[in-house]
Amino acid sequence: MHQILRFTIAAIAGVLVSFPSSAPAQVGSAQIMLTEKHVEGFIAVQKDMSEVMEKNQASAFSDPAAYNSKLVASTKKRGFKNRAEYEVVAANISMVVASIDPQTKEFADPQSAIKKELDAVAADKTIAASQKKELLKELNAALKSVEPIQFSSNVELVKKYYDKIDVTMIAAYDGESRANSGTVRTISE
Repeated sequence: MHQILRFTIAAIAGVLVSFPSSAPAQVGSAQIMLTEKHVEGFIAVQKDMSEVMEKNQASAFSDPAAYNSKLVASTKKRGFKNRAEYEVVAANISMVVASIDPQTKEFADPQSAIKKELDAVAADKTIAASQKKELLKELNAALKSVEPIQFSSNVELVKKYYDKIDVTMIAAYDGESRANSGTVRTISE
């Protein structure tokens, strides 16, 4: 269970951290109803953005405007109005993906999953007291900050494309090809 929570946190953080810009968008607060066009555009843009990130990682810091313009061009090429729209779509997809068990492909309401994890950690006698205290603190903070998925249709849509989204996101964010992705190997093992 701890691995599922860590994957959830890592997935959400991966989306939010992987988009450096001079003025980060407020992507965490806006839930939207996703469309097939959103999800298909998200999948299509991942390869483009991954290439931009790999080829221009150094320029992200030395010339952020040029780096940002390449990312904007990638998102526009795949049907997004701007990078902010893409980031909102990415955040919404990530919220759902993070709540889907990679083995069973079943969705678990984020709040229910965290409550279940809290109970499991509290009952686990094999966890050292100091570690248990820290885990419970983190889980309670996560419980306070997690938002329920507002649009149930998003869950069904993301589940439909889950395999494409999951592999695409992981390969893009860990900087590896799909075939060589260590994260993909870990999840599928």
